[in-house]
Amino acid sequence: MTDNSAADPVDLGVLIEHWLDWKGVASELGVTVSKVRQYIREHQLAAAVPSPGAGQQVPAELVMDGEIVKGVSGLITVLHDGNYDDREILEWMFTPDETLPGRPIDALRENRGSEVKRRAQAMSL
Repeated sequence: MTDNSAADPVDLGVLIEHWLDWKGVASELGVTVSKVRQYIREHQLAAAVPSPGAGQQVPAELVMDGEIVKGVSGLITVLHDGNYDDREILEWMFTPDETLPGRPIDALRENRGSEVKRRAQAMSL
């Protein structure tokens, strides 16, 4: 949705500390790598290339206790419907926001995702 041609894209490798390759995500969720690909394709998970040559990976914080964090899939779907790509979604989810407080992903992981979801819906309009 945003035009990064005028601005440098955010370095997701710096913004997001821990990443999992698809095999790692599959192991954490107890599913196959094919299922992880399906989750990404269906916008239940978001993936990006964190650093040149790294290959597409998923932020480890999107998974907790063997499951996709509650609210992540819906949030990703809403933002995709608003024409945001995975990279932009991850940037937003992992950027600190004093008004939440914390990062949107932290709010979701702490089961206080109502405001995060409301903001995502507003962004997608």
